[in-house]
Formats: sequence, C-alpha cells, structure tokens
Amino acid sequence: MNHTAVIGAGTMGVQIALLLALHEHDVTLIERDESTRRSALERADAGLARHASRGRISHDAAEAARARIEVHADLDAVAGAGLVIEAITEVRDLKRDLLAGLDRLLEPDALLASNSSSFVPSSLATGIVHKERFLNIHFFNPVLTMRAVEIIGGPDAAVAAVTRATALVESLGKVPVVLKKEIPGFIANRILNAVRDEALRLYEGGYAGIETIDQACRLALGYPMGPFELMDLTGIDIGYATKKARFAETGDPADAPSRTVTRLVQQGTLGRKTRRGFYHYDENLRRGEPAI
Repeated sequence: MNHTAVIGAGTMGVQIALLLALHEHDVTLIERDESTRRSALERADAGLARHASRGRISHDAAEAARARIEVHADLDAVAGAGLVIEAITEVRDLKRDLLAGLDRLLEPDALLASNSSSFVPSSLATGIVHKERFLNIHFFNPVLTMRAVEIIGGPDAAVAAVTRATALVESLGKVPVVLKKEIPGFIANRILNAVRDEALRLYEGGYAGIETIDQACRLALGYPMGPFELMDLTGIDIGYATKKARFAETGDPADAPSRTVTRLVQQGTLGRKTRRGFYHYDENLRRGEPAI
C-alpha cells in the first residue's frame, strides 16, 4: 500500500497526505475544486515547515515527504493505488456517490476507506460492490500529532481488510482503536459530543461563560483544551453538519445542532479558519477574547 490516494484536499486530506508521505508513501492527492487544489501544496509546505521548525522532523525528511505528494483534479489518478482514503466534506450523499465511483476504479486487492468522523461504513457503502474491502479509518485533527486512529469495519468488511488497516495505522506510528461493531460517531466523538452538548447547555442556560467552562475542563478535568476552544479548532461547521445529519436520521431533538452553533454557522463565523468563532483569533491564529 505504498502508493496511496487521498480524495479531498481540505484540512484533513492534506494532513493525512503529509502523514503518509512522511512514512514513505507516494501520495496522490485528488481535489476537484481549483482554488483548494492550488492551495493544497502551499498548506502542505507550511505544515512540514512548522513541524521541522519545532524539531519534530528534520528538514531533509520534510523535503523528501513533499516530493512524494502529487496533486490531481481527476479521480482517474487513483489508478494503481493500493489504498484510497476519502476525506471530503461530511455530507453523506456526496461520500456515497464518491465511494461508489472509486470502487469501480480500483484494483480488486485495493483497500477503500473513509475518514468520516461520524457516518458508519454500512451507511456509506450502499453503492459499493466490493463491500468487503471498505471500512472507516478515522484520523483525528491535527493528524500529525494525534496518536489515536479509529478503525471501524462494519458488518460487511472482511477480517483481512481490518487487519491490513490496523497494520497500516501502526506503520504510521499511530495507535489503532478498533471497534467491535459500528455505531455513529464511534468512540471518541460520541464521548466528546456529550461533553460539547453539556458545555453548550451550560452556556445557553446562563450558568457560565464559554471561557469559564473551558477553564473548568482544562484545570479540573485535565483536558488539553476546553470544548469551545476545540470546536473552534476543528471547525464549528463540521460539528454542525454532523449533528444535523444525526438529527435527520433519528428525529431526536437532543441530536439537533444547538441554537448557538446554528447561529454561528449562519453568520459564517466558523472558528480559527475564519479567525472568529466562540473566540477571536489574530493573524497568527492566537486565541483572544470570547466572541460571543
């Protein structure tokens, strides 16, 4: 699987490509949107430079990794890949259509995976013929520093596919967290979402401000960052899309996005990437005062 294709050159796609390239995979990064495609290598260069400057990798390793990444616009560029990872936006129908198309393009022994943080394999595989080779390999943001990777095989995945995915994750220096059976949101995000939901209820109920809630989680619970800081980091719109999809599936009001998150998404204030979310951020993305 040393030739890998990553579909989607957003935040997660570029980071996954970097991780693979740093571990000597030749990576084909595929992105249809021209502006995103143009900026992909710039963001890859910036990520490598940042890690090199902090002593996490050598400058030679950074240059070698960068040379292993090619960016393409056409899905046909997946030809010959032993592993393809889908990392597009969290919209189930888009993922289903893409994965079904990829399944038709791949060699029989290739592994097909989704990086979805919430959708289970069986809900994404409706158009896939070779369901035995499809599974979720869920990396966490930021990919280069987060150690855990969730692996979810679903009811149709072959044991061999899960075994190969587990070996891949270990070869990347990560710790595979393998679920026995699928459940929406998997392990970490289900627990994390419960924390986020309670934090939002405390804020919306007027019990404490976002800075105070984040402080309590950091100092009392030992979290590296509070739930509002984390939502800003990962993108408020990502959590919104996940909750919206869950609500559409269950109809349970508890699964619907909160009114605060909905308002921020409607305003286009999505966290660090827009330099405003629950907090303000300066040009170097340093956190400032609360924005709500």
